[in-house]
Amino acid sequence: MIKSTGHADLPLHIGTVPRWLADRMRDLGTLIVESLILNYDKKEVLSRLSDPLWFQSLGSVLGMDWHSSGITTSVMYALKRGLNPRAGELGIYICGGRGKYSRRTPEELLMLSEGTTLDGEALVRSSKLCAKVDNTAVQDGFQLYQHNFILTNEGDWAVVQQGMNPETKTARRYHWCSPDLRSFVEKPHSGVTGENQGKILNLTATEADKTRSSIVEFSKENPDRVLGEIRKIAKPEDTVTFGYGGSSKSVICNNSDQALLFPEFSDSVEIIQAGRNIVLPAHHEVRKEDVDLKRLGGVLATAYESQPEDFESLLLTPGLGPRTLQSLTLVSEVIHGTPSRFTDPARFSFAHGGKDGHPFPVPLKIYDESIRVLQDSIEKSKLGYNDKSDCLNRLHRTALNIERQCAPQADFEATLSREHKHSKEWGGRTVAD
Repeated sequence: MIKSTGHADLPLHIGTVPRWLADRMRDLGTLIVESLILNYDKKEVLSRLSDPLWFQSLGSVLGMDWHSSGITTSVMYALKRGLNPRAGELGIYICGGRGKYSRRTPEELLMLSEGTTLDGEALVRSSKLCAKVDNTAVQDGFQLYQHNFILTNEGDWAVVQQGMNPETKTARRYHWCSPDLRSFVEKPHSGVTGENQGKILNLTATEADKTRSSIVEFSKENPDRVLGEIRKIAKPEDTVTFGYGGSSKSVICNNSDQALLFPEFSDSVEIIQAGRNIVLPAHHEVRKEDVDLKRLGGVLATAYESQPEDFESLLLTPGLGPRTLQSLTLVSEVIHGTPSRFTDPARFSFAHGGKDGHPFPVPLKIYDESIRVLQDSIEKSKLGYNDKSDCLNRLHRTALNIERQCAPQADFEATLSREHKHSKEWGGRTVAD
């Protein structure tokens, strides 16, 4: 299982996903999940969704803006639309969503648990605890506005939720996964994406065990006395609030330095850093430095320089050529790649472009061919014919071998030029069209 945490800059963008892209995201995203289930299992789906870098790469290969916060909302909505009608067949259901839909999560979980062996109340408690921890126990300046709970018929689950900081115009996405969960209040996250803003108050850290106990004792004190002590220590320019929530009380420090108001808090402040870190820049276009050119070179060499017989079962598909192989190679990597392959999510936008035209307009004809080939391979695999499924897997392995042995460097500008040159031929489209 993937247990790494990570963080990334997610600039806030306005706008909507056009229907012509939303439906294709639904179809391709559902096929990718179904392929993961067929090749691995449902727990692997949860593990992938709990990996911040894989999630960002999935959104990129589906044609969304490669770096923006909109990937979270659009990908989860696409998967919910595609997977829920087939929940009885695939065994995965997605609850919640953005805004008012996030608040419906408990109701959906209780409804799903009816007539099953699943403990609906326990699932609701898990959902609420995930939201409470990320909104309250971890004070990092982001307020949650989206919460998705992904549940399997075996009772395993994952949570993908996102918070927004209006002042910095950034978002932070949080990931949870029940197979990796040992404690809700001690290092519970499988990953966190968002802007690294330095020190934060993190009461879920292992080192904060004494702090949590101190806060319980601290909450029993008279609030007037506590506020008086805070005023003595806090500087006038610092913003410090002390809040209550029902029968439980919590200290909320808007200024991270004020987490040190009491000595016991010193162990609770940490900088979130881990092996899955990524900082997504504010610039909208895809630049050369955003992409691992060696990896992209392996993809392009596989698509444009491989012998036809290498992928005969795929090439027999009517209308399929090198450009579709380029997309399918990146789709295959999303399905079969290891965690180390997703450190440059921008590369996956070279499968189907982006809705705003970065790195190039979405090539609808290529996108539809990718959906058709992947769907055909899945349907044939169900019947026992694995030629196309094996061929898709071989696409990824071939690109990996070329990358390792030949070390090709993709010509970034030439690749973009080719995409724009053939954009009209390939049905290129953006939200502006």
